[in-house]
Amino acid sequence: MTKPQKPRLSIRVDLPGGGRFGPGKAALLDAIADLGSINKAATHLGMSYPRAKKLVEEMNKDFGVPLVISAQGGADGGGSRLTEAGESTREMYRELCKRSLAHTNTLLAKFCKPNSGE
Repeated sequence: MTKPQKPRLSIRVDLPGGGRFGPGKAALLDAIADLGSINKAATHLGMSYPRAKKLVEEMNKDFGVPLVISAQGGADGGGSRLTEAGESTREMYRELCKRSLAHTNTLLAKFCKPNSGE
């Protein structure tokens, strides 16, 4: 991961059961949605398949409903896809980030310069 050139905000949601959902899991959901496979998503994100599979299992447990479902190989070739709950979670997280950034950009610009103008 490259270092940001300026301060930026990332959102992590601490869930009631102790789980967490943040940029990494959101990126994994995005990659699964785009690529149709946990394995392809893991490769795309530079993580191991076991790590990606573990994160999917955590998300499915933490939300109490599956966010990702997988089918084994066979005639249809297998693969993974987001459920309606997975799509909804992904959209809500994006909206949460978008709204948060809309309200914090001015402060973020000053974050590394605390004595500028105030």
